[in-house]
Amino acid sequence: MNRDDDILLISCYELGHQPFSLASPAARLKSDGYDVSVVDAAVEPIPEDVVRRAGFIGISVPMHTAMRVGLDLSRRIRKLNPGAHLCFYGLYATLNADYLLSHGADSVIGGEFEQPLCDLVDRLCMVKGAGGNAATDVSPGAGSPATPHLSRQPWKIPDRGSLPALKRYAQLDTGMELLPAGYTETTRGCLHTCLHCPITPVYNGRFFAVPADVVLADVDQQVRMGARHITFGDPDFLNGPTHVLRILRRMSDAHPGLTFDFTTKIEHILQHASFFSEARELGGLFVVSAVESVSDLVLERLRKGHDRDDIVRALAVLRDADLPMRPSLVAFTPWTTLDDYLDLLDFVEVHDLVDHIDPVQYTIRLLVPPGSALLDEADTRSWIGGLDEAGFTYAWDHGDARMDRLHGQVSRLVEEADASGEERDNRYLFHRIRCLAAEAAGVEAPAERPTQDLPPERRRVPRLTEAWFC
Repeated sequence: MNRDDDILLISCYELGHQPFSLASPAARLKSDGYDVSVVDAAVEPIPEDVVRRAGFIGISVPMHTAMRVGLDLSRRIRKLNPGAHLCFYGLYATLNADYLLSHGADSVIGGEFEQPLCDLVDRLCMVKGAGGNAATDVSPGAGSPATPHLSRQPWKIPDRGSLPALKRYAQLDTGMELLPAGYTETTRGCLHTCLHCPITPVYNGRFFAVPADVVLADVDQQVRMGARHITFGDPDFLNGPTHVLRILRRMSDAHPGLTFDFTTKIEHILQHASFFSEARELGGLFVVSAVESVSDLVLERLRKGHDRDDIVRALAVLRDADLPMRPSLVAFTPWTTLDDYLDLLDFVEVHDLVDHIDPVQYTIRLLVPPGSALLDEADTRSWIGGLDEAGFTYAWDHGDARMDRLHGQVSRLVEEADASGEERDNRYLFHRIRCLAAEAAGVEAPAERPTQDLPPERRRVPRLTEAWFC
């Protein structure tokens, strides 16, 4: 490619957020003088004329769904522009590097991707200028294609000017009104190494802080765009508690009334209990935490770093701070029994969490991508199946066929409810899921608790209009 060729960056799916994975590298590339177009394929069509004239096309794949959509999209791109250099970047690019490179990708970049993307584009221009073949003569950098880039890099304020308006994305549902929501990140990577997490094989226990001034400038521009709420998308917001508290204090001073949510581990809730009351005063509305299961056996197999009793204690910490927890779950694993699933539903009821949990969480099945840390465990051979390369995951079947049937039934129920607009009625869906689980176990389901018997706050848990899941 030539230096005056267009660069196209495409996001496929980022859970209803305006893509940080486009805005951040676009800012870096533009600062180096490149002409960059960005397209969020999740909410807008990809202009064919832009694809045809691009010399470099980057596809962001931060999660499994984006990986599947992105590969399909790359086939269309190749037909429209076979000469462009096609690069996949992000978490799942690293995990699936071999497959991508054998199915049309020219390069893959993982880890801290902004600087490597810029370096790659620079090298492509140099090779083209010297008469080489940019599609075949350039690698993304030192090491094998699957080696993630884990070096500190300079940061630019994300460039959101060409992205779709915030109203096209997930909104904050306060229970009384819908408000525009923005999204940013204060850190990337994670200190922790939960075995099922796709971050673990890429970052291997490392994390990188985004400079506070960059974060705050990104928040400022999103507030100007209409944001009334900010989601901090860090894998774990409390990997750097001092860093984020400084950011929250400055954000609150600059934008009184701006609310936010964030994600953190159960163990961090317990370690930093005093943090949450101040976070609430600064505008915190809710906390996402990867509870995953209430079975101590499952939690140990996933190396989550907490147990069932810790979950109960963490709930108490957040309730004392008036910050509701919105748990995420991995409801179906090879070790989860039918009794465990019933117990999870009982736990949700007993701890008043029905309206804190999006129904899709009861359908989440353990995903084992290539490179998963679970593959290094000795017992994995006893339950893992073959690699579905095109599906970007290893297959597995539960030892109890009732669990696989239940997963299918619950998934269909939630999908149909979502399609019909029924999904918002958590209590009704929760009861139906409970009935399916009870039927599978051959026991009687508890009676549904009438809505009028619920405390008012149970029906007013803030949420985003698109559920978080991996």
